[in-house]
Amino acid sequence: MSRSASAIALLLSVVAFAACGESAQEKAKAQVCDARADISKQISTLSGLTLSTSSVTQTKTSFEAIATDLTKIKGAQANLDPARKAQIEAATHTFETQLTTIANNLSSSLSLTNAATEVKSAVTQLSSSFKQTLAPISCS
Repeated sequence: MSRSASAIALLLSVVAFAACGESAQEKAKAQVCDARADISKQISTLSGLTLSTSSVTQTKTSFEAIATDLTKIKGAQANLDPARKAQIEAATHTFETQLTTIANNLSSSLSLTNAATEVKSAVTQLSSSFKQTLAPISCS
């Protein structure tokens, strides 16, 4: 009788542990996917902007949000399985490098006469970079 009681207790503890929530790996994957979705949203927001005083603020806000999302992705990487971690590290590094280049080019060459063209070009480059790096990461 004590053998079956031990088996039942072990089974209950396994079930209780499984019911406690997501593993660190599942939480990290969700964090990466949430941040990736927000980056996509920010790029969509930037794509829809027209040049105005308020769009300058929105552009800055979106770029800051993208930077925050990249930080979240980097923070989650340690808890991912090795194959996924390698994929996300490579994608994040490439996207971040391209984002930095785009932001630097945008801020160094921005004048009122070419602002609309430069912002549109920067957003197109950012969107393309996202599609090549972070978008292919599976979140299903």
